Amino acid sequence: MINVFDVLQGCSLAAAQAEVNAKFAPGATVHLAYPFETMPVADFTAADGAVGDGSSKGGPLSALYTAFPDLERRPFIKMQGVDTHGQTWIGHCGHYAGKFAAPFLDIPPTARLATMRFHEFFRVEGDQIVEMQALWDIPELMMQAGAWPMSPSLGREMTVFGPSTCDGLRIEGDGTAASAVVGDMLHHLSFNNDGEDAMRLPAFWDPRCSWYGPAGIGTARGIEGFRKHHQIPFLNAMPDRKGEVEKGHYFAQGDYVAFTAWPGMDMTLDGSGWLGIAPSGKRITMRSLDFWRVKDGLIRENWVLVDLLDAYAQLGVDVLARMRELTR
Repeated sequence: MINVFDVLQGCSLAAAQAEVNAKFAPGATVHLAYPFETMPVADFTAADGAVGDGSSKGGPLSALYTAFPDLERRPFIKMQGVDTHGQTWIGHCGHYAGKFAAPFLDIPPTARLATMRFHEFFRVEGDQIVEMQALWDIPELMMQAGAWPMSPSLGREMTVFGPSTCDGLRIEGDGTAASAVVGDMLHHLSFNNDGEDAMRLPAFWDPRCSWYGPAGIGTARGIEGFRKHHQIPFLNAMPDRKGEVEKGHYFAQGDYVAFTAWPGMDMTLDGSGWLGIAPSGKRITMRSLDFWRVKDGLIRENWVLVDLLDAYAQLGVDVLARMRELTR
């Protein structure tokens, strides 16, 4: 496994740039959360120039180091596998952490420890990375700064846990059994229009499962919590939502399963409204990057990041602009 970004444990920006340049192919593409979007790896590591909406200078990596001079990257899941297209992918899940010392995308610094969850996926050819698909939970950072300008979460907002088994950094073994459980679960979720019984949630989810959702949705506990605090509002708002696992990158190792796509779902907001936004009849896509842990044939933990800022933008809501109005 390529140990990309392992150097990011309090190293300098220059060392981080050197790490990326050594591990990524020169023509690699980086897909990053809104407002950064898609760029060549050279722009990701750039030391100067405006990025995203222009409010941060330098590439995303430089902007992150400017905001967190003592930046640490703390993964708690590292896994690798071959997807259904025959491509090799590496998946990392964890937190960026450090003293939030300077603005990041105009989010006001707190001068205190702050964390931002990441789900980062890397497509590998030979000994180099040729593509990165990654979400940084920017709303989580906004909330810690008291600058989240949208509706409150239904779930619990928190810095989410790593695996309860504490084995996420030493995953080994064939992932066939875990892949089958999660794949069957995803298939049955497509029966949502036929009701809860058709989705057969108890057949796939442990009664004490934890669903670690993105900031803005929050974490849910148990099947009932998952239903009440995420699934029911989500499906009521977008009953035609369609996951496109076959178009994305789905792979497994040991008890862990991962999925990334850019995007991985499409839907129409024509139900009861979602996250405080009235139904608009607008068709949108959604980036959702996931990790699951299976135990005894049931899903025990699920880490989910959704690019909520991108979803809001497609619906005509500029969350960062609203945040600036709130914090001026």
